[in-house]
Amino acid sequence: MLADNLILLRGLKGLTQEQAAEIAGVTRQSYSKWEQGETVPDIEKCDHLARHYGVTLDALLHDQNRVGHTALAPAPAGKHLWGAVTLSTRGQIVIPKAAREMFDLKEGDRLIVLGDKGEGIALVKAEDFERKMQKALEISQHPAEP
Repeated sequence: MLADNLILLRGLKGLTQEQAAEIAGVTRQSYSKWEQGETVPDIEKCDHLARHYGVTLDALLHDQNRVGHTALAPAPAGKHLWGAVTLSTRGQIVIPKAAREMFDLKEGDRLIVLGDKGEGIALVKAEDFERKMQKALEISQHPAEP
């Protein structure tokens, strides 16, 4: 997992092994061994790389996200990728348990479905969406004095 994540994250940043090794403070040969899974970096080097790539240390070490057969790099810190879901004939999906737990989603909760033709679909708890819309309306009705 670590070796694959190092390869994917380095590729996403457009770095050579030499550049990634410089960031980690090691030789290119040492870095290459990490990507080949022959050796592993110490925890401080892992932490430094995780920070540079904008992922958590846990994600760097453990995440192995896949969509189908395609390996994906760990999600940025604070972001999540729970995998793929299958759309039923009626357009229903099952939201992964980890996502339901993180966002405290329970049976009967109302969700707003948002969409951007270029970016995709997002789900937001209806109460959160309505609260933000109410606040936006209040601001627009009572603009701040210049």
